[in-house]
Amino acid sequence: MARTEAFDRHSRKYEEWFSDNWYVYQSELKAVGHCLPAGGVGLEVGVGSARFAEPLGIKIGVEPSRRMRRLAELRGVEVHETVAENLPFRDEQFDFVLMVTTICFVDDPDKAFQEAWRVLKSAGCIGLGFVDKDSPLGGIYQQRKDKTVFYRNANFYSATEVLALIRRHGFDNVEVIQTVFGQLGDIETVQEFRKGHGQGGFVALRAIKGPQKKSGSSGA
Repeated sequence: MARTEAFDRHSRKYEEWFSDNWYVYQSELKAVGHCLPAGGVGLEVGVGSARFAEPLGIKIGVEPSRRMRRLAELRGVEVHETVAENLPFRDEQFDFVLMVTTICFVDDPDKAFQEAWRVLKSAGCIGLGFVDKDSPLGGIYQQRKDKTVFYRNANFYSATEVLALIRRHGFDNVEVIQTVFGQLGDIETVQEFRKGHGQGGFVALRAIKGPQKKSGSSGA
């Protein structure tokens, strides 16, 4: 079941986060942009209000939240009403697929990555951005999640867990970078990302679709 209620009811608060935390947002955007190819046709899964899709030039997205879809459409994105586990696209349609914080809200991560693998072209790229629960900032997010509107129903993952997931579903040649070092309120410049994970609160990674799905992956 898609977790959309908070995003439909509090869309203004969602949008305000990006202006209130402008340098955090720009730091995340810079890291995510590094993980995507320079050209090609891309899809953002869980496009939200297109805060990443629009500046990164992604024109197609999927999003279950009615209000988020409307905001994304106003930013020029063609949005399909669906979830990560059920993408309404043909096999090998896209050069790259992006998910930013989406993994926190999907019901079945295995199925979501199976679908991403399916719609990617051979040797296509998947880009992910997420809060690393094993980072100092990720620990704070987890402690406070029950008090926040948007993350109350989220499932946080560590970078190690996400790496295991994507490799299980046929992605390899992985590059991992991290950003958002320190407390959000103290960040007053766009940060340079660093290799690896464990210190930055936000991890971005890219991986390439392998020639076939790994054996032992769950689902159809």
